Amino acid sequence: MLMPRVSHVAAVTAITAATALLLPGQADAAATLRVAKIWYDSPGSDTGTNTSLNGEWVQITNGTRAAVPLKGWTLTDGSRHTYTFPTFTLGAGKTVTIKTGKGTNTATTLHQQRAAYVWNNDKDTATLRRANNTTHHTCSYNSTRHDYKTC
Repeated sequence: MLMPRVSHVAAVTAITAATALLLPGQADAAATLRVAKIWYDSPGSDTGTNTSLNGEWVQITNGTRAAVPLKGWTLTDGSRHTYTFPTFTLGAGKTVTIKTGKGTNTATTLHQQRAAYVWNNDKDTATLRRANNTTHHTCSYNSTRHDYKTC
């Protein structure tokens, strides 16, 4: 027996809604541009060397199907240390790592060129803002039990 068109559409809608309830946020997180991970406590002692500074970093992931130009976007911590993205486009499905210390920027790694730590070892918030200063995404952590936070 053939289902009437309206009943078929209603059934598909109900199945889609039920699936979304079973997997809350997973589809949404994968399909956005977001702060994906913060490595806030660099390995070893905090010696202040460039290697140690580059041991703390933030990853931004583009889960969308389009490249996103990030020029003028900012990444800030709770104390308002601000990194402003240079001319940089994050490709669809790609991730960029923003390290605290000095270094040469590449297609996968950007450097804040700082000589001091940014991310607190116990709690902080990373905020990604668009070039017009509107908040795009945030990720917070509050733990000394781990060295990183997956957002």
